[in-house]
Amino acid sequence: MDKLIIEGGVPLKGTIKVSGSKNAALPILTACLLAKGPVRLTNVPHLRDISTTLKLLNILGCETTFENGVVTAQVKELKPEAPYDLVKTMRASVLCLGPLLGLLGEAKVALPGGCAIGARPVDLHLKALERMGARFILDSGYIHGISGGLVGARIMFDFPTVGGTENLLMAASVAKGCTILENCAREPEVVDLANFLIACGARIQGAGTSVIEVEGVRQLNGCEYAVMPDRIEAGTYLVAGAITDGEIYLEGCPVAELDVLITKLREMNVGIEEQTDGTVLVRRNGPLMGVDVVTQPHPGFPTDMQAQVMALMCVAEGSSSIQEKIFENRFMHVSELARMGARITLKDRTAMVRGVEHLEGAPVMASDLRASASLVLAALVAKGTTEIQRIYHLDRGYERMEEKLSAVGARIRREQE
Repeated sequence: MDKLIIEGGVPLKGTIKVSGSKNAALPILTACLLAKGPVRLTNVPHLRDISTTLKLLNILGCETTFENGVVTAQVKELKPEAPYDLVKTMRASVLCLGPLLGLLGEAKVALPGGCAIGARPVDLHLKALERMGARFILDSGYIHGISGGLVGARIMFDFPTVGGTENLLMAASVAKGCTILENCAREPEVVDLANFLIACGARIQGAGTSVIEVEGVRQLNGCEYAVMPDRIEAGTYLVAGAITDGEIYLEGCPVAELDVLITKLREMNVGIEEQTDGTVLVRRNGPLMGVDVVTQPHPGFPTDMQAQVMALMCVAEGSSSIQEKIFENRFMHVSELARMGARITLKDRTAMVRGVEHLEGAPVMASDLRASASLVLAALVAKGTTEIQRIYHLDRGYERMEEKLSAVGARIRREQE
């Protein structure tokens, strides 16, 4: 198992290229199951979750290749079962339910991570697909769905679920008749999936709004498509430039999709400027100042940037607060930041952060993907050496992070435990 060793205190200076979006690439790859012809995807990041998805596609009957950020995919003979050995490592695997039910009328997908359906977001997927004519049973840890043919329907989501919106977009694209999805997720990654489906011949209107209308077609075709840049990776490197008091230029930074984050960073005294060559420069305009944040569904402040901004708050003057309204248990990084000297108090779903003069390097353990990123950011500014264990979480969502940070001056290396 790998770990990262980081010696902090170095202002980062240089250029970082933003990779393709993991959260856009995963549903787009799954949507390749719907295409009758060859698909060529560019700007695909080389990540563990991407490799897992490609293995899943091959098992489901879609042959793939992946080289230098380019994925080719061609459906040969679809099969309805997604095995537990793959699904257990990645919740996004449940996205194959919609395409398989739409094309085969059957899908057998292992429960993600072995969790119960009960109060889990996957329940929203199933309720919506049932409205289109699917029936589900829980069988030995598998979700077994059957349909005599999906039919368009009006569906109101209880919550603007990203995965549920994506699953239903794919299913509705090949269903009979018109489907109207209400209270949809509005994230840019949902829009990117819709644009890919449209490039394959789907008829979709309203992606990026709370109401999406889909007119089903008999079949989708192959296409060539470039995956959008990763806004969360870009946001993480914006924070890296700010927390180390450096100067980082980001190539391919999706500024429009980061509007709320950039606004908050500017409130903290972080300068973010678009350059004439298209890069984005991040550097401090003065001492970091505390700020209050409330995570919300898009276009609100992204929950996937909560942990990273908390690391920045830890070394900002005054007090800050973060109210987490998306996930109930997304403060697991707090105890690890505290080991580095952070002053954070938790009450229900709110974290109160009082900035300190400096953090201290310490052995810490990553609990999830974005928590991993927050620990890396804290380590970059901490005095001394930090050892971050369980970085396999980090490898799920950040492409070559230690290489990118090393290139702009970070003293960071990967070691095996």
